[in-house]
Amino acid sequence: MSQAAQSSITQSQTNQPYAVVIGLEVHLQLRTRSKIFSDCPADYHGAAPNTFTDPLTLGLPGTLPTLNREAVELGIMFGLGLNCDVSGFTQFHRKNYFYPDAPKNFQLSQYDRPIARDGYLDIAGRRIRIMRAHLEDDAGKLMHPAYAPYSLLDLNRAGSPLIEMVTEADITNAEQARAFLETVQAIAQALGVSDATPEEGKMRCDVNLSVHRPGEPWGTKCEVKNLNSFRSVERAIVYETARQTRVLDDGGRITQDTLGWDEGGGKTFLMRTKEGEADYRYFPEPDLPPLDITPEWIERVRARMPELPAQKLERYLAAGVRENDAVTLSLNVGQSRFYDEAFKAGVDAQKLANWLLTDVTGALAFSEQRLEQSALQPAHLASLVRLIDAGTISGKIAKELLPDVLAGHDPAALVQERGLSVVTDTGAIDAAIDAAMSADPATVEKVRGGNIKAMNALFGPVMKAMGGQAKPEVVRERLTHKLGL
Repeated sequence: MSQAAQSSITQSQTNQPYAVVIGLEVHLQLRTRSKIFSDCPADYHGAAPNTFTDPLTLGLPGTLPTLNREAVELGIMFGLGLNCDVSGFTQFHRKNYFYPDAPKNFQLSQYDRPIARDGYLDIAGRRIRIMRAHLEDDAGKLMHPAYAPYSLLDLNRAGSPLIEMVTEADITNAEQARAFLETVQAIAQALGVSDATPEEGKMRCDVNLSVHRPGEPWGTKCEVKNLNSFRSVERAIVYETARQTRVLDDGGRITQDTLGWDEGGGKTFLMRTKEGEADYRYFPEPDLPPLDITPEWIERVRARMPELPAQKLERYLAAGVRENDAVTLSLNVGQSRFYDEAFKAGVDAQKLANWLLTDVTGALAFSEQRLEQSALQPAHLASLVRLIDAGTISGKIAKELLPDVLAGHDPAALVQERGLSVVTDTGAIDAAIDAAMSADPATVEKVRGGNIKAMNALFGPVMKAMGGQAKPEVVRERLTHKLGL
């Protein structure tokens, strides 16, 4: 091969874009009453620092762990929701490391026998494989006051039950990562396994990312730790992809580092060089025997499982809801529960979705309320949609009634009390049309001269004169008649 040809191939390879390889580690705090290895209450949110502790949490000598059965069953349920294998033996190991937020100087986690393994989720036509999901106890929390020469330690969170889910490196961009996390959150919330609220620290994510030229071996990965919002995950992936690409293009080398994320600066920063498995010196926890998860136990847990988001999506699509709206409903537990209750009243599936996802959601966002906090009743929203469908009120009147309906009032009663039913009296409509035609003779001449679209200039004033209560179809019919069309 000629030198020119070799140069051409090398240049072509150099100009190829990098392929991105992403794996996620997701930590979810389980919804149990007590911590995973003791009877210390787990709901510490809002409590004064270091008030939800006990001898085991503090790592005092002579303390022994007792496994929380509900945490195990929530782990089994979550694994089933992720299409994992949860059968057989599972075991806890000590993961040894020395850090101020871990008084025991080890974490009780699962190493080679996780509670769930070999699962998957299908996201927008792409299968994301799940390597494992395992149970462990959480660490405490370090706080670093600005400019202070010290840090503060709060051990309320220490010992809280976690499930950590690890994907295979099947994700290729930030959008896929976000869609995957939204689906995991929806599954956890639908099953009642976890509140999965990143803003409360009940769902956290680590991103493992590397880049390489297509056809070449995978690059060295870096881990971005403790991302606490989906937006941060997206931004960190975009930034880290660009950083690694820039380093390689400049002839540099990527080292396997653990990185933090600076939300304000929009960039990653070095925390430490990455530990390997040998650094943790795993060994089986001597005070907790292995568990055998039997088929009978699995079926008892499966019987407790409510409908999963994927099942909701199929049901909404079958009912006639547009795909985008069906996906939105299936991933939001609060909205889907409300929608299902309202739909029982026998209303059009798509029209109900339109009102809930557009008008109701918009009004609640404006008042900084969540659906669960509002006084809106599912039956009342269904009633509002039925009143429009029946022609009893116009869409305009419905929108005017919405604030009162959100405050808990029955729209049917409001329509009756305020006399808001649609006017179908042609005499009253004809009078409003005559007035509009008299006030705008030029438009009348345009219409009669063949400019049919100009009729809209008369339609608006008539509807305004009728207070929005006239039935639009009747107004157009009478206008057409009056204009001699």
